[in-house]
Amino acid sequence: MKIASILPYKENYTIKGAGAVALWISNFIRDSKYKKDTYVIGSTKNKNYLTKNYINIDNINSKLNSTTKEYSNKIINRIKDFNFDILELHNRPIMVKEFYGKLNSKIILYFHNDPTTMKGAKSVNERIYLLKNVDKIIFISKWVKKKFFENLPNLSDNKTQIIYHSIDPIKKNIKKNKQIIFVGKLNESKGYDLYCKSMFGILNKFNDWIAVSIGEEKRFQNFPTHKRHFNLGQIPHNKVLDYLSKSEIAVIPSKWEEPFGRTALEASSRGCATIISNTGGLPETTDYAIKLKRLNTRNIENEIIKLIKDDVLRRNIQIKGKKFIKHKLKKNSQKIDIMRNSLFPFKKININRNKLRILNIYNLAQKLNHRIYNLSLGKKFTNGFIRNGHDVIEISDRDYIRQNKGINFLGIKDKFHNYLIETFKNYNPDLIIFGHSDNINQEILSDFRSINKNIIISQWNEDPLMKNLSDTSENISKLKSFFPMVDHSFITTNPTELNLSKKYFKDVHFFMTPVDKNIECFDVYKLNPTNDIFYAMSHGVNRATLKSGKVDNRVIFLKNLIKKINGIKYDFYGIGKQEPVWGNEFYRSLLNSKMALNLSRGEPTKHYSSNRIASLMGNGLLVFIDKKVKMSNFFNSNEIVSYNNVDDLAEKIKFYKENDKSRIKIAKNGKKKYFKLFNEIKITKYIINKSLGNTAYLF
Repeated sequence: MKIASILPYKENYTIKGAGAVALWISNFIRDSKYKKDTYVIGSTKNKNYLTKNYINIDNINSKLNSTTKEYSNKIINRIKDFNFDILELHNRPIMVKEFYGKLNSKIILYFHNDPTTMKGAKSVNERIYLLKNVDKIIFISKWVKKKFFENLPNLSDNKTQIIYHSIDPIKKNIKKNKQIIFVGKLNESKGYDLYCKSMFGILNKFNDWIAVSIGEEKRFQNFPTHKRHFNLGQIPHNKVLDYLSKSEIAVIPSKWEEPFGRTALEASSRGCATIISNTGGLPETTDYAIKLKRLNTRNIENEIIKLIKDDVLRRNIQIKGKKFIKHKLKKNSQKIDIMRNSLFPFKKININRNKLRILNIYNLAQKLNHRIYNLSLGKKFTNGFIRNGHDVIEISDRDYIRQNKGINFLGIKDKFHNYLIETFKNYNPDLIIFGHSDNINQEILSDFRSINKNIIISQWNEDPLMKNLSDTSENISKLKSFFPMVDHSFITTNPTELNLSKKYFKDVHFFMTPVDKNIECFDVYKLNPTNDIFYAMSHGVNRATLKSGKVDNRVIFLKNLIKKINGIKYDFYGIGKQEPVWGNEFYRSLLNSKMALNLSRGEPTKHYSSNRIASLMGNGLLVFIDKKVKMSNFFNSNEIVSYNNVDDLAEKIKFYKENDKSRIKIAKNGKKKYFKLFNEIKITKYIINKSLGNTAYLF
């Protein structure tokens, strides 16, 4: 999993100057199982960064655009080829709209401060927008979460989580110096003025104690304080922890409502007797701190004096604070990784259990009253997926469009688009497979990927793709148009016939029309049919009747064959005045013939056959097929009969009419072999394995 952790603009990410947000990110990277694939992105002038994989964004010129917009655009341009799974935005809700839907990545928004004071989260509507469009929102305290939901309607918080600043415990006992410490910005909001003033009375009373303050303030005000109060300025964080470890007492007297109060956590964990104001998220930092009842100099003095005088009280608070750390780094790092994994639930759970959710989009032919149910590949795929233990939702694109046209015909495509997206969000599929779906386009597939970058998308196509047909160019163009958006393509023509580039050839796979035990359910070789040979063709499955005046190579071949098979009872459909036959009528006709001709459009091409081959062989007829189709790669001469030309075919038809024993043997063996190699369970397992990138073989 690749993660981009994006800092607020100009947030210091150096060892010496890191603030709370920078420390949060660097600390949690250290123990994450994704640390090698986590990149921190920011705009920091100084180097000596806290962690590796830091990407610096510089040359921000905000004269023309807002700083946020330019910073965001530069990040997008810089990382667009990184294929990050997750973008983690820290403390900048206004940046969500800049990133939403642009990088096909999940978005996690972290609030380190009061959301109601930040651009992009101040208003109720802005926060509702964030809840709707961000994949996860993390708060650093209960107080911050409470502020986010303030004045909001009663909305679910299941997209939110609290993960606190955290720290490593230390076992080593370090000798304490008689010193009182303050860490933070040196301003009134942090209560630094109160701390400075309180040191007069305390240090005058206890001559062997000193006071220390660590931090900086751009608009520093030199508050009056005792001469034994030393200001160390800004120092690296590891040295801050060293000072805390050697200090007896720490004071965090914030006047403003602290979102959390990292210093209180650090001080308590390092064995300081810690005094805090009871504001904001400070009480959530430790269970072993003294809370000031009133925030003024006198109360601060009184609590410090108590601790200095009472060694037992001071030691008790120090020991418990150090031993019972409320927020440990390793434990909360695991929480963050678990939270990240939760954004890809089916990648983690279903695929590992070999149980997928599959969205199967194809033409269910409701308009045709299901007269092609026995020829429908989509239906057989659904049956196979389910019998392999997966879950399937079927969507019939053509039927949806037809049934929802209404008056506003122009808007139906948008309505279908929205229907697919909302279904996708609700179902959260692992695999999308579609075939001959004229209403699917690249925009829809792109939207699928923007919701779930890890979605697997495959297409299938059963059109003849040989070079000698008038519509071949159009069929191949349709197939290729989806290559950039799909992971795999499955076709019933051998891919070697298509002249594909190496880039796409590896992801295009041949498959045979599957048989289904509930559809191809007859054993014609056990019956005593009236007719000798059966053949059925049409001018397209969506047409019930023939196109007037249309003649193709099949008609010419059949007329020539008829002249050569005197005495043979043939039952041919789709030729002359004999209209195509469908549904149950197709089966009635098929069952009344001993043998069948499998003749497809165009010149015989390696491995290509119309989908009727499954109906013929799967129902136990002896099948004749042109030798150039090379079905001998799958079936031997005891399972299918190949012919060289029309004369050879005529002779073989006559031979097997007179040799029932041989005919029955071949028909039986052919059905058995077809079901062994190309049943609906095996074909769909092959499609799934190929789609998932696993090794898979057709036979």
